[in-house]
Amino acid sequence: MSTITQQIVGTFCWTELSTTDDAGARRFYTSLFGWGENTQEMGGGQTYTMLKLGGGDVGGLQRMDDNARKSGVPAHWLNYVAVTSADQTAAKARTLGGKVLAEPFDVMDAGRMAVLQDPAGATFAIWQANKHIGTSVRGEPGAPAWTELLTNDVEGSKAFYTQLFGWTSEPFPGPMPYTIFRTGDAQVGGMMAITPEMGPMRPGWGVYFEVSDADATIDKAAGLGATVCVPAMDIEGVGRMAMLMDPQGAAFSIIKAVPKPM
Repeated sequence: MSTITQQIVGTFCWTELSTTDDAGARRFYTSLFGWGENTQEMGGGQTYTMLKLGGGDVGGLQRMDDNARKSGVPAHWLNYVAVTSADQTAAKARTLGGKVLAEPFDVMDAGRMAVLQDPAGATFAIWQANKHIGTSVRGEPGAPAWTELLTNDVEGSKAFYTQLFGWTSEPFPGPMPYTIFRTGDAQVGGMMAITPEMGPMRPGWGVYFEVSDADATIDKAAGLGATVCVPAMDIEGVGRMAMLMDPQGAAFSIIKAVPKPM
């Protein structure tokens, strides 16, 4: 296990579930991944749950607000990128053709954030840390392991994110075209095109969680009420992965990564 004390600017630093049933989602994920939880009242009948692993934070969970639910927004995981200035990054996203869905605002003394949407329609958030850096656990089953963009505009998305965050991009050899994003030497995430075989799908950033056994996790998730969207498959040199949907309809992926050579 590696404990993170400082996030690299330009990397994904947090993942957060917005769900229609926060109590049900807490039961599902704590049972599936062995997460602990710290739920606090936020006022107005709302709560926010910090999801814990080995004493560290792996993500957040909250009930979707009524307006979003009535508008038909599905349950979803929202992924955050660490930035030095939420205000400057939001302004830059606009100039690049993105949208600011939630203007920059302070989350008490934890940090400052905004919710953005790229020109192809994928939603993500940015996080300017103050007292909370975001995810503090990596490299352990149950921790976030990867973030991946599915889009219907690969070249446009590549141009947007490389300009917005200063990422570089490179092709990854595999069974289908795939792009790796980097900031410096650090891998940030991946990108692939939405194919006709995937059916109707909105562009979006998805999160992967590390597991010790992909097949056993799939069986356990199904027993807890999840739907298997993409069955377990092996990616040479990467690992064994699958995509699932929790009982409230939020999609997420799991991966048993191939050990990296020492």
